[in-house]
Amino acid sequence: MPDAKSPAIPDNAIDLAFSATPPYGTVAEPTYSGALSFLRRPYTKDLSAADVAVLGVPFDLATTNRPGTRLGPRAIRAASASLAWCRPYAWEFDPLERLRVVDAGDVLFDHGHPAEVPGEIRAAFAAVLERGVTPLALGGDHFISFPILQAMHAVHGPLALVHFDAHSDTWRDDEERIDHGTMFFHAARLGLVDPARSIQLGMRTHNPETHGFRVVDARELHAIGVDAAIAAIRERVGGAKCYVSFDIDFLDPAYAPGTGTPVVGGFSTHDALRLVRGLAGLDIVGMDVVEVSPPYDVSEITALAAASIAQELLAALAAGRG
Repeated sequence: MPDAKSPAIPDNAIDLAFSATPPYGTVAEPTYSGALSFLRRPYTKDLSAADVAVLGVPFDLATTNRPGTRLGPRAIRAASASLAWCRPYAWEFDPLERLRVVDAGDVLFDHGHPAEVPGEIRAAFAAVLERGVTPLALGGDHFISFPILQAMHAVHGPLALVHFDAHSDTWRDDEERIDHGTMFFHAARLGLVDPARSIQLGMRTHNPETHGFRVVDARELHAIGVDAAIAAIRERVGGAKCYVSFDIDFLDPAYAPGTGTPVVGGFSTHDALRLVRGLAGLDIVGMDVVEVSPPYDVSEITALAAASIAQELLAALAAGRG
């Protein structure tokens, strides 16, 4: 029991992942302590009042190079604690005042039955979408976007895709394989996304086929700059409902060493954040940040970059709901 000289700590002053009241807004909690959720948002499976649900997808069985992204959601949540005490500086509003964001934990699946995992991911996101809630997924390897898009398509129909990556992830493949480099080929083939409304940015690996996507590879993006790239995104997507997928290896390995398939010649975190801010006002219906592999990270800079990008995605979404 506390004595008269040591008053009790208010219930809503610490461990905000469980005790935050009210559920809107940014509240400061010591960055070095407390229960970890994404941006200290409430942990809950009750989505009845939520606008956005953050779901971790700790899956890396589709990885073709270095594994470890199953640990990505945990690392991104931990890094986000250093961002949660104030609103993102580049915006004139607090996105957490406009959006009720909850952390719905991780998708559960049995790694011992890999063929069943895509369906389990799809079902988890379908349950979120059935409640009219926008999902923000934390990967996990990039394959997770495919079952998420299947769930999204069932609600929204074909989507525009805005895809930041060092790889196109549209290499041809057979229907039965689970691979993090082929899922957007399948997404286009099955009509989950509309390539005519979709754009891929930052590619620096060779793929001779575009499958109808607008591809702004690294050479072009470096040449035209961020503002022109934002204009190209907005022109391509127009008023279509869009899904934003951000592979952390879009960043140069100097800024994101903790990933499975790093490729040199990429982009800075500064440019990445500017590009994400340029999505404000688009009709964003779903988002993911993927391919953070903590075993290869240095001083958590990759996890921090991913958490910052996810925070900016929330702000871009909130900008259309002011």
